[in-house]
Amino acid sequence: MSTFVLVHGGFVGGWLWEKVVPLLEDAGHQVEAPDLPRHGDDRTPIPEVSLQGYADRISQVLDAQPEPVVLVGQSMGGMVISQAAEQRPDKIAMLVYVGAHLLRDGESLLSASEDDTESLVLSNLVMNEDGSSAIVREDAIREAIMADCSDEDLERAKSRFEPQAVAPLATPITLTEDNFGRIPRVYIETLKDRSISPSFQKEMYERLPCEKVVSMDTGHWPFYSAPEELASHLSSLPARDSVPG
Repeated sequence: MSTFVLVHGGFVGGWLWEKVVPLLEDAGHQVEAPDLPRHGDDRTPIPEVSLQGYADRISQVLDAQPEPVVLVGQSMGGMVISQAAEQRPDKIAMLVYVGAHLLRDGESLLSASEDDTESLVLSNLVMNEDGSSAIVREDAIREAIMADCSDEDLERAKSRFEPQAVAPLATPITLTEDNFGRIPRVYIETLKDRSISPSFQKEMYERLPCEKVVSMDTGHWPFYSAPEELASHLSSLPARDSVPG
C-alpha cells in the first residue's frame, strides 16, 4: 500500500479531493490532502502567499511521513509538487500530474500558459484592484472547469471558490536533474479539459517525458466527475517499495 499526498489547484482547497480520499483509504492507502497557504481553511494573507510557501507547506507534510509518498498534483498543484520534489526528492516515490502544469526549470505557470490558447480560464479571470489576486468569473466556472460535473457538485464547489494569489503563478520554478529529475513521473491527461487544454497537456508531458501517460475522458475535475476511475488509476501505480528512489 502507498501513502498519497494530494495537492489541489488554484482557487480551491484540499476539499477538492473529498470524493477520492475515502476511495483510496478503502483500498488500504494512507492519504493526506492539505490546504496550501490561503486555500481552504488556511487564512494566510494574500500578500504573504508565494510559490516557496506552497512548496514549504508540502515539504512539511512530506517530512511527517515515515516513508516516501506518491505526490499527486492537479492543475496549479502540478507546479507545486515539482517545486516540493526539488526540495524533498528522498521523500517522494513518484510524482503524478492530474491535468496539471508540468513545467520546466525556469518556467512560471503564467508564462507557460501563454501557449495554451484553447484554455477558457485565463480569458475568464477577474483581477482585484491591486493585481495581487484573481478569481474565475462565476458564470464561467461550469464551462471552463466543471463542464462534466453534476449540478449539485457545481453549486457546492462554486460556493467554496476563493481568490487566487497571483504571485505564485508568476514565479519561475527552479528544478534540477539531481533532485526533481530523478523522481519517476506519471501524467494523467484529461481529454475533455477546457481549463488546461489536452493539446497543451500533451505538449508539457512530451517536453518533460513521463514513465507513463494515462488518459481519462473527462474535464478538468475528474475527482468529481469520475472519482472511482481516478482512484483506480492512482491505486494501480506501483507501491512505494517497488519504485526506485
